[in-house]
Amino acid sequence: MLKDLKVKNHKQIIEVGDVKIGGDELVIMAGPCAVESREQILEAAEHVKANGGQILRGGAFKPRTSPYSFQGLGEEGLKLLAEARERTGLKIITEVLDSEDLELVDNYADILQIGSRNMQNYGLLKKLGKVDTPVMLKRGYAATVKEWLLSAEYVISHGNPNVILCERGIRTFETATRNTLDLNAIALVKELTDLPVIIDPSHGTGKRSLVNPLAKAGISVGADGIIVEVHPNPEEALCDGEQSLTPNDFTSLIDDLDKVAKAVDKRLII
Repeated sequence: MLKDLKVKNHKQIIEVGDVKIGGDELVIMAGPCAVESREQILEAAEHVKANGGQILRGGAFKPRTSPYSFQGLGEEGLKLLAEARERTGLKIITEVLDSEDLELVDNYADILQIGSRNMQNYGLLKKLGKVDTPVMLKRGYAATVKEWLLSAEYVISHGNPNVILCERGIRTFETATRNTLDLNAIALVKELTDLPVIIDPSHGTGKRSLVNPLAKAGISVGADGIIVEVHPNPEEALCDGEQSLTPNDFTSLIDDLDKVAKAVDKRLII
């Protein structure tokens, strides 16, 4: 039964350099959906850093529904993320799509992101258990909480205790939003385990206007941080522009989250 499910031999607080995920500090991960150019990623990184972000997100390898959509810059994107880290001091999180790319991405990333489509790619999860780099495991868009936690167990049981969960919305019959952000799951997972949990209101809603209220809601029910998409010019974004925050939107979000963090005994470093 679900109440008997326990994720074992993990770390309660994941340390990424001087950033601690799962403790009293509210962790802010932000940046564009995809690394598109040097100018774009550096501008985004500077704004994220200036507004209290600790971790820069950006996809170098992009899993797209259509094979004709922008697929990412590959290793060039990883190099640009590394340059942004060198310039700003931000840690970087980026997605691993394939076991063949794991070593390459691991050479650049501070956190390895596993996206919704790969949550049950057990071969990849086992290989992630062989590295020391923290892994952020996004919930599959049709996965139960039990399936999500057992996927985390694949990484942990194969030797990597540094697993962070990410609720990014699930697919339901509702079509008004991109996905249905499952706030129930955040509170439940915090009850079942003490793994750190990050909320992704960008993918969870698919609408820029809903990112702020859902981010605040996620923190209020126990999330340890957020991961949101921020783009210097969302209307020109090569992917997910409609859900990406403008720099001004991001500044407003951080101001609002500071109030929520205090209410739930978290600290937001700005």
